[in-house]
Amino acid sequence: MAVDLDMVVGVVGAGAMGTGIAQVAARAGHRVVLGDAHADAVLRARTSIANALAREVSKGRIDGATADHTLGRIVNGGDLAMGYGAFSECAIVIEAVAEVLPVKVTLFRELEKEVRDDCVLGTNTSSLSVAAIAGACRVPGRVIGIHFFNPAAVMPLVELIPAIITDGGLAERMRTLIQGWNKTTVIAADTPGFIVNRVARPFYGESLRMLEEDIADAPTIDWAMRELGGFRMGPFELMDFIGNDINFAVTQSVYEGFFFDPRYRPALTQRRLVDAGLWGRKRDRGYYDYRDGAERPEPTRDAALGREILERVLAMLVNEAVDAVYMRVASATDIETAMTKGVNYPKGLLAWGDEIGPVRILEKLEQLHADYGDDRYRASMLLRRRVREGRSLLG
Repeated sequence: MAVDLDMVVGVVGAGAMGTGIAQVAARAGHRVVLGDAHADAVLRARTSIANALAREVSKGRIDGATADHTLGRIVNGGDLAMGYGAFSECAIVIEAVAEVLPVKVTLFRELEKEVRDDCVLGTNTSSLSVAAIAGACRVPGRVIGIHFFNPAAVMPLVELIPAIITDGGLAERMRTLIQGWNKTTVIAADTPGFIVNRVARPFYGESLRMLEEDIADAPTIDWAMRELGGFRMGPFELMDFIGNDINFAVTQSVYEGFFFDPRYRPALTQRRLVDAGLWGRKRDRGYYDYRDGAERPEPTRDAALGREILERVLAMLVNEAVDAVYMRVASATDIETAMTKGVNYPKGLLAWGDEIGPVRILEKLEQLHADYGDDRYRASMLLRRRVREGRSLLG
């Protein structure tokens, strides 16, 4: 499928994600219909896009004419409380509304009354079942997961998730289209969390476990992962940045989606922060205090402790990546791409596991499993097989 610039792209939801997706499609040359149930949301989105484009101009990345043309391609879809008729010309509509299954299902059912029969319906869900959304539609084969990462205008990765009832070939058609939008795509199976939000769970979960056990405090764990591991942000810094409410909701969704597999069990500490409204930067308090005058606590810069923290989290992350290959969530190549492009990990986890040594990864997991007696530390069958055969985790 060649990128057709005459194709009209619809985006439903003018929050942060929808605004970014609209900017990406318009920047690629498409006319974009952007709508929201709140009438003033699109006006705010256009202001946000105009400001973002102005920053690009000031940095010399684009010229003023390009900025003007990009903004000019974004059309207000109007108050969606009055219906979805503005999307009748669209060849593809991507929803970016609340991560609530009934909300998305209702939206797609209403959209189907207005759009063309050949219009592709994309859901920007980060962890919900694409099959559950598609199965509720009159034409389920045209529904596919198209998961951008926040901020969508900046982050290069898009996960494409065909459901078991998505038309054959649609994922490759969408890959061609979205790569034409200057994005990197990976194809993932329709399983909870897809690639990134599944494989990344131990980055948060194991760090929270060590915090709750008082092995180390949040600043020390963040220091170890950032300074010794090379991650751009430590887990607690990142959860505060993402929003503890959002991170907890994704963790809970993945946990429930896997029928309460202990590998994905949420932490009570995170639940309590969410209950208390300590959602991170957007609420000025989370694991850290961001209020004026607040002092950032210093980490304990103990090299031996830092190495233990890093080794424990990495063993869990590598095991999760290996298991995603084993369970055919995605190819090894796409898993490596997803973790480096979607969450900026310093290395692909499979390559990192080969660097550490699969034997050492397995030994660490078996030690943790023996110490805790907890199935969250079970080693993937594929990890055991690769160690037995003396093969690389990359295949």
